[in-house]
Amino acid sequence: MELVIDRLSKHYKNKIAVDRVSLTLKEGVYGLLGANGSGKTTLMRMICGVLKPTSGEVKFNGIDVSEEKFRDLLGYLPQDFGYYPEFTAYDFLLYLSSLKGLTRQRAKDRTSELLKLVGLSDVAKKKIKSFSGGMKQRLGIAQALLNNPKILVLDEPTAGLDPNERVRFRNLISRLGKDRIVLLSTHIVSDVEYIASTILLMKNGQIIHKGPLEEIIRPIEGKVFECLVDCNTAEYLIANYPIINVREEKDKTFLRLVAEKAPCKEAKAVTAVLEDLYLYYFNKEANKSEQLYGIN
Repeated sequence: MELVIDRLSKHYKNKIAVDRVSLTLKEGVYGLLGANGSGKTTLMRMICGVLKPTSGEVKFNGIDVSEEKFRDLLGYLPQDFGYYPEFTAYDFLLYLSSLKGLTRQRAKDRTSELLKLVGLSDVAKKKIKSFSGGMKQRLGIAQALLNNPKILVLDEPTAGLDPNERVRFRNLISRLGKDRIVLLSTHIVSDVEYIASTILLMKNGQIIHKGPLEEIIRPIEGKVFECLVDCNTAEYLIANYPIINVREEKDKTFLRLVAEKAPCKEAKAVTAVLEDLYLYYFNKEANKSEQLYGIN
């Protein structure tokens, strides 16, 4: 099983949204991380055949993304999940099952199975318009799984989910990744850290780093520090270093930051996590006045 993305690009008038991305994905869970505007959604839409690339190609086991056979193997949850508000959850999944070519009995069995899987069995006969945001998102995950896809693409799948729902989702995706390719994009870095076997960092339309967690965070190992300092020292550090976290504590300020060496006498080195790396890379997008250090 192999999904090959070969020099995939998407150009708009004055912008290159995706710039010659090449990847080979096999069974497992891939977490796609990047700031807003980095090209994640554009890349995923091209992989799913929703958006035509300017150049390059996508193939699964030799089948091009433009072929009907490719769609039969694909499950997709877009960032803006569309639904019919007057449909019940059960009828909505039955309707989509028919569009995906499932037999009537198979559609009924699969619908019941997936509603149970995503924790919506007890509201199966309720109209979708009465659902909370998290419930709608769970329904979106269910519809992406209807045809038991070999390629599962999930764009911001944990949006609107509460912490318990996110844990359930993470456990589900971990299981699904054993015998299929799962590509998910999310701003909730901890979700990727928990479930992705391979992490892809995307910036300015390109994949700038890829690999397992321990490899991805290696560039900032020994460079993450925490300190509790007075307001003057805090102002200096905030102005001169990439800041991961700030917390006011009475007359002191707690900082978590990245530096080549201890930036002050109070600073102590701590274990780096994926969120540190994410904020470190994309600090510039969040605050144009800050500079990134130490990673090439």
